[in-house]
Amino acid sequence: MKKCYNTANAAETISLGKRIGALLKPKDVVLLTGDLSAGKTTITKGIGEGLGVTKTINSPTFTIVKEYQGEYRLYHLDLYRLEGLNNDFDLEEYIESDGVCVIEWPHQIEEILPEEYLEVTIKRISELEREIEIIAKGSRYEKVVQQL
Repeated sequence: MKKCYNTANAAETISLGKRIGALLKPKDVVLLTGDLSAGKTTITKGIGEGLGVTKTINSPTFTIVKEYQGEYRLYHLDLYRLEGLNNDFDLEEYIESDGVCVIEWPHQIEEILPEEYLEVTIKRISELEREIEIIAKGSRYEKVVQQL
């Protein structure tokens, strides 16, 4: 199951993310795909708001993982620069955690991704406009997409 949305600006992208976040539960995994500057961190800001995160969410590009506390813990992973790094942490630990895991550039770790997840693909239409496709992979996420 999938749904498509068009947003006219960052505020609308955050608002859609907030709606997604409000539907997520511990152990949920959200995969974000899209070109650089497509809006992956912007929609994560909304997901965080939907989870009750009050801290500013920004890109974990150089740290790989940032953690935020809301109603549930949010793990925000940006794997763009993962290749070639000597990582001292276990990515599976975050994916299998009791928090919500949002992963940018997930193709880097396809072999350890769960079978079920919510996939969000963001396409840049113009400087502000985005086309956002949300695809449910598994019955848990079909419920999320239905409720959006």
